[in-house]
Amino acid sequence: MDTVTVPSLVADKQASEPREPALTRGQVVIEVAIRGATVTLLGTFLVNALVQYSRDPSRVTLLLLVLSEVVTIAMSLISRVPRVRDWNIVSVLMATCATFYFLAFRIEPGVHLIPEWLAVGLQVTGMCIQISAKLSLRRSFGILPANRGVVMHGPYRLVRHPMYFGYLVKDIGFLLPNFGLQNVIVLAVHWCLQVGRIINEERLLSKDDTYLAYAKRVRYRLIAGVF
Repeated sequence: MDTVTVPSLVADKQASEPREPALTRGQVVIEVAIRGATVTLLGTFLVNALVQYSRDPSRVTLLLLVLSEVVTIAMSLISRVPRVRDWNIVSVLMATCATFYFLAFRIEPGVHLIPEWLAVGLQVTGMCIQISAKLSLRRSFGILPANRGVVMHGPYRLVRHPMYFGYLVKDIGFLLPNFGLQNVIVLAVHWCLQVGRIINEERLLSKDDTYLAYAKRVRYRLIAGVF
């Protein structure tokens, strides 16, 4: 009687599973361009922010802003390349502006509405939330709207977009000790874009039956009991 070994079963299973198509040359060019532009923009901000921090090392909130954006951009650079993306020009502009909003911040010292140590606590809390969400996503994270798979564990059991909630807490932590009209306007525009970004992402993800079932189970998008 013929026997079937475990390795052969694994091989048969792998052979029967459909493989994702390879990236086209155009897709490769787009991915390289996106990642190159991302590194350039982040590098410019990093230099300017560190110059400001060197002038006043007590501004820990500025240093944490830099650290947070470095983590966000780094994870987007190593993210899995999706096969389905929303290339609508409005969606692309919205996602890009909402990601690189920090470039418009006035990073010179502003008005302290709360003590630096309290603001640091808010920022660290927000960063912990967003990092927890990103670790749950692993490489299913990026700048442009895309279906990179549905994640339902970790903080995603509480709200559907916990990463954005972490961003919100972190942004408040930066604004309050660096208060000024420019920063208020930047964050007001930014969060209008973020809400639009959430809606666009959900429009794309709602084509997936798994996500529809998840959305029924986890009711709120950003803040439990509110939105």
